[in-house]
Amino acid sequence: MRRVSVRAGLAVLILAGLSGPVLAEKAKSQESKNQESKAQESKAQADKASEAPGLGRDAINAAALDKGGDPKAASRKARAKDDDKPDPLTVKVQVLLDRARFSPGAIDGRDGENLQGALSAFAVAQGLPETKSLTPDVFDKLQATSPDPVVTEYTITEDDMKGPFVEKIPPKMEEQADLPAMDYTNPREMLAERFHMSRDLLSALNPGKPFDKAGTVLTVAAVPALERGKVKDLPRSPKVARIEVDKASRDVRAFDKSGKLLAYYPASIGSEEKPAPDGSAKVKGVAFEPSYTYNPKYKFSGVKAKSKFSIHPGPNNPVGLVWIDLSIPSYGIHGTPDPEKVGKTESHGCIRLTNWDARDLALHVERGAKVEFKPE
Repeated sequence: MRRVSVRAGLAVLILAGLSGPVLAEKAKSQESKNQESKAQESKAQADKASEAPGLGRDAINAAALDKGGDPKAASRKARAKDDDKPDPLTVKVQVLLDRARFSPGAIDGRDGENLQGALSAFAVAQGLPETKSLTPDVFDKLQATSPDPVVTEYTITEDDMKGPFVEKIPPKMEEQADLPAMDYTNPREMLAERFHMSRDLLSALNPGKPFDKAGTVLTVAAVPALERGKVKDLPRSPKVARIEVDKASRDVRAFDKSGKLLAYYPASIGSEEKPAPDGSAKVKGVAFEPSYTYNPKYKFSGVKAKSKFSIHPGPNNPVGLVWIDLSIPSYGIHGTPDPEKVGKTESHGCIRLTNWDARDLALHVERGAKVEFKPE
């Protein structure tokens, strides 16, 4: 270390003493500028988002299909749009499908396989030709299912802000077992799932609005809000007597005793590591807010545990908020911590639905209902 003379040292101390307040004031000024700059940047982003055409409540509720155009061309045009710009008509169609129990998965305002599958199933159920495009006939039938607005307002409550929330969900199952509950990580995640939406769409519909402040008025999808907790007096009507799991089209269909299609859900079904079973099974029972127990015999990739362990309940539990137990050991139909990935990724062998779809099916399925696995 280099030596400094006493005289030089005194000079440095005097200089420091004189400049300290000046430097502090400059630092304070710079910090203020940084905060102002960040605020202006955030406001600019919010203003830009708020100017996105067609994402207001009135525009989405009034969105209509151009019946003079080619439905297939319109569908191709929608798929070619910028992924960062949800389409108002697509939001409307997804909400109408969801309310009719033909789930498009997470409502995101974008075209994709989940939406196309739901449109096709709905068309067939209405006696129309099978189609993955939004035809005038399909759109008319959809609008006839409900006259209510497809997006509405929701005011964040004090109870919403109480959560509870967890700071972070560890990626490894062994570490997840250490958490007291597998809750949501923040209000935005909770609110998006409550209204069956992707988090990006929730943000796009509410530019610049805080999701962590009670009293904030949000625009949300007008769907039955996802509820929590156990349920009595099941099954509800209409009762599901048969479930069809299609491994090729990656979906689950629910039928009543007469064979009428009651509901359609996109699904993630099995994997190379643990493929979904063949043949048929029966529903043994339903568990709401289930724990998850890992057995080393599953031999999941990335899990090194040599003994069993359990993960506490919550929406971010590996099986989500619902477990529908099947007569095939270790297999079930269940929810997921990643609703936006349903139908797009593999599962650990079981049949994975969004939490709201899994709960909807659980509320209506009869004990002993037949589950048929259609081959790929």
